[in-house]
Amino acid sequence: MAVPSLDLAWHYVAGGEEREPREPFPIERPVPAELAPGRGEALRVTWLGHSTTLLEIDGRLILTDPVLGPRASPVSWMGPKRFHPAPIEPEQLPPLDAILVSHDHYDHLDFPTILRLAARDTIWITALGVGAHLEAWGVRPERIVELDWWGSTEVAGLEVTATPARHFQGRGPHSSSMTHWASWALRGPRHSVWFSGDTGRWDEGFAEIGERFGGFDLSLVEIGAWHPAWGQIHLGPENALRVHHQVRAKTLMPVHWGTFNLALHAWDQPICHLLDLAEATGVQLLSPMMGVTSHRESGVAEFWRRRRTHLLGPGALAPA
Repeated sequence: MAVPSLDLAWHYVAGGEEREPREPFPIERPVPAELAPGRGEALRVTWLGHSTTLLEIDGRLILTDPVLGPRASPVSWMGPKRFHPAPIEPEQLPPLDAILVSHDHYDHLDFPTILRLAARDTIWITALGVGAHLEAWGVRPERIVELDWWGSTEVAGLEVTATPARHFQGRGPHSSSMTHWASWALRGPRHSVWFSGDTGRWDEGFAEIGERFGGFDLSLVEIGAWHPAWGQIHLGPENALRVHHQVRAKTLMPVHWGTFNLALHAWDQPICHLLDLAEATGVQLLSPMMGVTSHRESGVAEFWRRRRTHLLGPGALAPA
């Protein structure tokens, strides 16, 4: 049942959750040279915070939803502030085959970060209408590829397909109908990844993705900035597991958490709840520390396991 908006507003003001870390938590600062792709046909991933990841798929490098600035906000002086410095500066990233932007919300499309990446000789892949933002910020139009759902493009032998998602768009009152959003399927010669972007639960849509592509080696699925009343636009831990199974992925890596205060839950509630669920169901989970490059099929950083003691209970904020 949806929570009335007045109740949500009161919860926002009076709730006692630890929505931001009281003390800084450790992050790793990757060595830029070590982020360059290897010669092998590998699958590696580096979580850079929120939904920003550096993916190596069979020697191709893809950056997802680049947000490396200090705020997820239209202005620099207010709005959700990053819990910690970004693990890397945009200029330190290695040459990229593609930059993927799922949609145009401020926590996925960051103006300061785009400005610092715009001059790169790389392909930008995004949903319909979002390219106008990129072009206005200095990305050359011939380097922008916009895709509708089920549309595909190929970059350096990597097939990128826009797949369905249930969300919304816009960066202000006058832009709400001008852009689209998507989840994304990335398939190399040997490995494949599905990236949820932002989405709510949509059983038929995600089951079709699994049927069409026959599964993925890795799913990057949003788990944070959620509430039971927001099920049409965000997943949360339980529905993230559901979607992971529906798209037929082998390993689940949670994203969209641990970086900004965008909801009413404790900052670590999503990962703590997901760890409990994964342990109970046997899901193969990959959740390294921020900035760590992982090529393993599973593994959870000990720091996140210790945070489970802060969860009030496995049912906290669970959908009814």
